[in-house]
Amino acid sequence: MKFFVDTADIGDIRELNATGLLDGVTTNPSLILKSGRNILEVTKEICAEVDGPVSAEVAASDYETIMKEAAVLSKIADNICIKLPLTMDGLKACKALTSDGYKTNVTLCFSANQALLAAKAGATFISPFIGRLDDMAINGMELIGEIRTIYDNYGFSTEILAASIRTVNHVKEAALIGADVATIPPSTLKALVKHPLTDKGLEQFTADWAKTGQNIAG
Repeated sequence: MKFFVDTADIGDIRELNATGLLDGVTTNPSLILKSGRNILEVTKEICAEVDGPVSAEVAASDYETIMKEAAVLSKIADNICIKLPLTMDGLKACKALTSDGYKTNVTLCFSANQALLAAKAGATFISPFIGRLDDMAINGMELIGEIRTIYDNYGFSTEILAASIRTVNHVKEAALIGADVATIPPSTLKALVKHPLTDKGLEQFTADWAKTGQNIAG
């Protein structure tokens, strides 16, 4: 499974990218707002930091304006992935942009039928929102499973990008089902390494090592 980080905070991105575990970045208008920065400026900086795809989202809803915004965003860097709404105009733009060789991420997916349409439009990624479905007492993981089955049935190349991830269990369950990518908030991504028994074991090893009086590094 690929790990993308869901943020526009360049500090968090640099920290996580330094681990070698980061495969890409996703942003959206809310994250750009939270960053307090100009979308073109911060996205360019992110693209220079990571080698993988960086999703930058259009703000428009009509086809003509979507395409104009996509033209601007696509010029930021070669690793830009244009993020598009799951609407008819968004799917039309997806087909056009994919045909021109651009990477696309169709976002705000909440049903298997929507995911099927995105795949037929040639989307590079489809972003089903797990957490928002869970908020409505709907099991978001069932949607991931349905999309996986449909895509495997027909050999679609669109990658399933599990989004709106809230917990470490979301990551594990998405991986078990077979999502291709998980886009994860920085705090949740860092929490994946945590386990109380790991902490306890390290404390014991550290205490025992101190008693040896040795120093490996000299």
